[in-house]
Amino acid sequence: MSTTLESAVQIRPFHIAVPQEALDDLRRRITQTRWPSSELVADRSQGVQSATVQALARYWSTEYDWRRIEARLNALPQFKTEIDGVDIHFVHVRSPHAAAMPLIMTHGWPGSVIELLDSIGPLTDPTAHGGRAEDAFDLVLPSLPGYGFSAEPTEVGWNVARVATAWAELMRRLGYTRYVAQGGDVGAGVTDAMGRQAPQGLAGIHMNLLVTALGGPQPAETEKERAATAALAYFQQVGFGYFLEMATRPQTVGYALLDSPIALAAWLLDHDTDSYEKISRAFVDGQPSGSLTRETIVDNVTLYWLTGTGASAARSYWDSYGAAAQAAASQAPPDVSVPVAFTTFPGEIWATPRTWAEKSYPTLSYFNEVDRGGHFAAWEEPGLFASELRTAFRPLRAPQIPGPRR
Repeated sequence: MSTTLESAVQIRPFHIAVPQEALDDLRRRITQTRWPSSELVADRSQGVQSATVQALARYWSTEYDWRRIEARLNALPQFKTEIDGVDIHFVHVRSPHAAAMPLIMTHGWPGSVIELLDSIGPLTDPTAHGGRAEDAFDLVLPSLPGYGFSAEPTEVGWNVARVATAWAELMRRLGYTRYVAQGGDVGAGVTDAMGRQAPQGLAGIHMNLLVTALGGPQPAETEKERAATAALAYFQQVGFGYFLEMATRPQTVGYALLDSPIALAAWLLDHDTDSYEKISRAFVDGQPSGSLTRETIVDNVTLYWLTGTGASAARSYWDSYGAAAQAAASQAPPDVSVPVAFTTFPGEIWATPRTWAEKSYPTLSYFNEVDRGGHFAAWEEPGLFASELRTAFRPLRAPQIPGPRR
């Protein structure tokens, strides 16, 4: 007979089985949407445009099939385990190649593990995707607390640092004694925190969003620095609404996100200009951007709806970036002590210059600017994304050998 402690740390297989009634209710709610009048401008300056959301709604209510993504997820090894009082859902795919490097990757908002699915094959089985067996990874893809199939925290304080601590425990629980971590968006905040905590076994980190840039002014002397400064200022001036609302009033917006699937979809689409325009083209013009297709976009929105996590995901911003979190961060965090790799994707909210990455991370061991992709790099360009991780982490496969700068 297992003890309570043993039960709490058990890793349990997980299988998705959404009741048909939930899908029928979703379709009914979409068709009964009470639509606002159209925006009074020709661009997205008033928010998500009517043509985009109405095209999404038509597809969602008449063509979309949740069972397809449900079957795809169920074909992967999925598990749950309780860490620090929260039941964490994660996908765990082991490579068929010997000596694969363990890698934990963290999604962000408004994404989920769905944004990482197309990168699984290239990362775990590189020989089947133009790579080398020696560049293979064992992948751990957890759902953030309060997102997807992970449980909602029942207390405040689940900021990115606490998630980072939980991820280190997850890797320890899985038996990995040496591993690397990757993240974008909120996942970059978690990965940055892991690098500062430097848990035993963490060999290095990779990010594709410079979260430290939000902490204060950066150099603006070169052309690239000035362009990044202008892009960041533009985002904070006209595209920061979702961030402020979730960091200050997540419960307020949560009522709409749990009651109306169209409100949820619009809220999740209204992120950054580049990704919004790509998503809009996928629905209005039928032109997907890589793996950012109508199907996968609605997969992600439907996951939020079926799990009822719109409000809990919003509260994660209050925990990490709200007034209480800022007041608690009275002392500067420790520097990152492990090797740091960074890739700049051109469609990101701001294209991070190398000088900014070096200023934030003295242990920067790899930096590269690629020619395509945006905020949802793994989702939009999974092959390129996987290639970057292979190259970035290759030097860390041989302990004690520092990675070359480039």
